[in-house]
Amino acid sequence: MRKTTMRRVRKGQAGGPEIGFLVTWDVDSADRTTASRVYRFVYGDATRVDGRAYRYPGFVEKDGVRYLGQSVLFVQPPLLGEIDAFLNALRVDHEVTPARIG
Repeated sequence: MRKTTMRRVRKGQAGGPEIGFLVTWDVDSADRTTASRVYRFVYGDATRVDGRAYRYPGFVEKDGVRYLGQSVLFVQPPLLGEIDAFLNALRVDHEVTPARIG
């Protein structure tokens, strides 16, 4: 079952104050390959092969990551390197800003 945007936001609000980073990115929608890779990394994927279901959890499902809006995540320090390295590898334009939320 796919989570709705507001369900992701509300899940993130359940925690208390947190210190970390806002990560925001911009992918050219005409670049379908890169856009699809970023989407799968961030939100995960589910597929069926020969009647068998496979689910790949996304980065937003990790403890320490909060979905704030389209192309914007709050990431706690231990996880920053993972998303930063991924976006750099794909040469996706992105910004990392220190932040406190909650």
